Amino acid sequence: MSKTALVLGAGGFIGGHLVKRLKREGFWVRGVDLKFNEYAETQADDFVIGDLRDPYVVRQVIDRRFDEVYQLAADMGGAGYIFTGENDADIMHNSATINLNVADACHKRTIKRVFYSSSACMYPAYNQEDPDNPNCAEDSAYPAAPDSEYGWEKLFSERLFLAYNRNHGMQARVARYHNIFGPEGTWSGGKEKAPAALCRKVAETASNGTIQVWGDGLQTRSFLHVDECLEGTTRLLRSDFEGPVNIGSEEMVTINQLAHVIIDISGKSINLENIPGPTGVRGRNSDNRLIQEKLGWAPSQTLRAGLETTYEWIERQVRRNDARKVA
Repeated sequence: MSKTALVLGAGGFIGGHLVKRLKREGFWVRGVDLKFNEYAETQADDFVIGDLRDPYVVRQVIDRRFDEVYQLAADMGGAGYIFTGENDADIMHNSATINLNVADACHKRTIKRVFYSSSACMYPAYNQEDPDNPNCAEDSAYPAAPDSEYGWEKLFSERLFLAYNRNHGMQARVARYHNIFGPEGTWSGGKEKAPAALCRKVAETASNGTIQVWGDGLQTRSFLHVDECLEGTTRLLRSDFEGPVNIGSEEMVTINQLAHVIIDISGKSINLENIPGPTGVRGRNSDNRLIQEKLGWAPSQTLRAGLETTYEWIERQVRRNDARKVA
């Protein structure tokens, strides 16, 4: 009999890719989300449209034991959503409620292997003020001082799942994701992250035009392609290491550099205009020493290789949109 997996947040970007991967591995997969994925038909054997803030819905979808549960569902988005302050109550209430419901339901079904996707946003802002030397080692998390309520909720939920390990014998695994990107993700509308937003701007702009970049563009980040993210995720869940551990790239770039790589991929000549906008911390980069030590693995794909497939996909979406407007 095939193994079973439950993917919560399966209508989202990472969740949609994860369902495909688990199907390739031979799993029977149930996906749950508020909506279907906008960009690709789900490959889940069973897909439930449901609100995981409702404990009744959670009990309905966690109606038996699963070999693997992946808890990716959260209220989230890019800097334009997380750092304005306008969505703080929703972000904290919605995500914490989901995690409390899921942890409890998994415990009551004696499900052991639960993966929780935390975020690098939980690292202290005071360690990320120097764009050239951010400190995101896993043990730097405390004293806690995330720069957003999104980060505070992630920190709380990490502790929630690890407490279930200690008190209830769960074998939850916690990873801190660093800026995951790739095709079939949000690329417009305000919740998109920097790689997708910049790919869209470049795709929409004619050669010799100008795109806007929030902040001075000297803030640094690292970005991890979704395929690498899923490799680290499945390895962690099936390992003996509970985490928390970073899953991210160590190839740090400024946001201006990120834009120039995308412009180069496009083959266009485009200028940058830096404008005021939400930017988050000055510097953030994954520290992969712990994942290498515990799992004998770390991501290896270059940023450019991941951006090439992502830009190609987003450019296609932009062209389709333009064709629809003309029609």
